[in-house]
Amino acid sequence: MGSELIRKEVLKGFFVGLIATVFGLIFAIQIFGTSDDYGQVVKQAISEGFLGKLMSIGALLNLGAFFIFLKKKQDYRARGVLIATVFVLIFTLIVKNFSD
Repeated sequence: MGSELIRKEVLKGFFVGLIATVFGLIFAIQIFGTSDDYGQVVKQAISEGFLGKLMSIGALLNLGAFFIFLKKKQDYRARGVLIATVFVLIFTLIVKNFSD
């Protein structure tokens, strides 16, 4: 497999991981949020210190995507999902530290 093809496969997995996290976050906001305004719920989560928990719940969908890619023997896409999960973790830590 050429390096360009590998890079494309990892990038596809990365975007799947980000999209899955966004959908998971929206799902978590629908369940645990107190408002229909997503921006308001995220601001409240930042101010009250539970954004990390919402993001963790949102990232749970990445687990499913990761194992689906592994089962289909699409290891490079699974690697992209893993990279996206680490990216979301670092982003969440940065947002949490700047909100304190």
